[in-house]
Amino acid sequence: MKSKMTCALILILLSIGCKQQEEEKAIVAVEDVKIDLINDTFPEAEKEIKQTWEAIVQSVKNGDMDKLIAFHAYSPKFTEFKNGAPRNGSVANEEFERNTFGAITEVVKFETNDMKVAVYGDVANVTFHSDFHLKFGENLVVVNDQISLLFVDTASGWKIVSEHHSPLKKVEN
Repeated sequence: MKSKMTCALILILLSIGCKQQEEEKAIVAVEDVKIDLINDTFPEAEKEIKQTWEAIVQSVKNGDMDKLIAFHAYSPKFTEFKNGAPRNGSVANEEFERNTFGAITEVVKFETNDMKVAVYGDVANVTFHSDFHLKFGENLVVVNDQISLLFVDTASGWKIVSEHHSPLKKVEN
């Protein structure tokens, strides 16, 4: 009887030891996976950002300034460059967006050309050439800029933390 209990105890100890080794191997395997933030693609995040962009466009078309502003993560870190002017921050950006986009009477065209979404984990850079045709009363304004938007993945979705706008040079043939 004593030898049976000894054998049973040895088998239990061996099975516990084997299980621990398997768990350690699994932990090591997980730790060995390296993410290359520069070269790896993140298709789910790219899709989320494109959906966020479409929602931003819709908020402009609907004239919903509160929704447009909600796509920004305003903080002391927020920064914006626009048309060669000195950098501004959250307060100036929000004021500009509310005053400018809030004054649009008609969105004739709001398209992006050559859009590129580059995701680096929880940060993404979205670049494109704007082709915006916006009416302010009877005045039509065409905005053909190079635009970079830096997004960060937050608990409430992808938010803009930096903007850069500069005029797009016209290429002559």
